[in-house]
Amino acid sequence: MAEKPPIKKVLIIMPMFNERENIEKIIPRVLEQDKRIEILIIDDNSPDGTGEIADRLAKENPRINVIHRSGKQGLGTAYVRGFHYALENGYDLAFEMDSDFSHDPNYLPPMIAKIEKDGCDMAVGSRWVPGGGIENWPKKREWLSRGASIYSRLITGLPVHDTTAGFQCFRREVLEAIDIDSLKSGGYSFQIETKFKAHRKGFKIGEVPIIFKDRLEGSSKMSHHIIYEAIWMVWRLKILAILGKI
Repeated sequence: MAEKPPIKKVLIIMPMFNERENIEKIIPRVLEQDKRIEILIIDDNSPDGTGEIADRLAKENPRINVIHRSGKQGLGTAYVRGFHYALENGYDLAFEMDSDFSHDPNYLPPMIAKIEKDGCDMAVGSRWVPGGGIENWPKKREWLSRGASIYSRLITGLPVHDTTAGFQCFRREVLEAIDIDSLKSGGYSFQIETKFKAHRKGFKIGEVPIIFKDRLEGSSKMSHHIIYEAIWMVWRLKILAILGKI
């Protein structure tokens, strides 16, 4: 097996919409985890002034980068834009990460280690492996998330316990291989789709147990549309795989 290239540059992609309560708290916590980390904030023209705060922070610290979009265009398209930025600017790892502290910055080092030391190509912050879990969730939401992961695993055969996890990290080689422009879904489906395509390409996916905490500030972006999209997406992936198109 060829030796994998060393990790010199790490990009944390953080889509934001109305996150003024969190942005100035989360950014320093992320940057202190590893000196190789830089942050890309993708702001969808937040009416609460998140974008203006992001610009100010970027002027104060060269490790912070900002992309402004004209309006709310969805999580999936934000991450695809961030993936392109990572590839264009020579980053070795690219993270998907929420900006509301539901993804604890303290998990960044073990997720980097899962790739750097354990030889994985992709690391997933997993709620549904031993040591993982959730806090402050209503039971209905917990069982919805657990059920979605079980459902998608059964249909797709993904060897990942938390298929809908949104806290994940990719080697650049994964992003180069999975045709990121073909990623059209959002929410749960986007997370399932990225994992499935990486798995189909033969990349090694590792899971790191995390405790997912419901957001403390701001409002949740979850919707019924996100859930319904995930239900049919797994069948689409399954059919495309059978046809040899993934």
